[in-house]
Amino acid sequence: MTPSIYPFLQYRDAPAALAWLEKAFGFKTVMSHPDGKGGIAHAELQLGQGMVMLGSRQPDGPFALSTPQEAGCTTQGVYIVVKDIDALFTRAKAAGARIVMEIRDTDYGSRDFAARDPEGHLWSFGTYAPAFAAD
Repeated sequence: MTPSIYPFLQYRDAPAALAWLEKAFGFKTVMSHPDGKGGIAHAELQLGQGMVMLGSRQPDGPFALSTPQEAGCTTQGVYIVVKDIDALFTRAKAAGARIVMEIRDTDYGSRDFAARDPEGHLWSFGTYAPAFAAD
């Protein structure tokens, strides 16, 4: 099944964020287009069956977003299903991810943890995969 929802995030230093997300969480960069100013106009990163898009922060225009650091709060997060959660947790800690929820087993059968990237975006990982309803 092809995903139909793709989160997109903006970073003040998108090239550094892209490299860090690969190192810490194991994302694979599928495409990356420079913006001609040292940043990234559009990048797509894949992890398992999911994908996120990212780019350099655009201070104006229809897609103007603040980073969590700039806003002083987090207004959204991304949840990603992974098979080997313990290995990812170890990898994320080794890469310097700020762990905000230690790895744990939940009462609904998941094993998960949450971390922030260097610009404050919230990432949650777990083994629980919601089931899709039939169309």
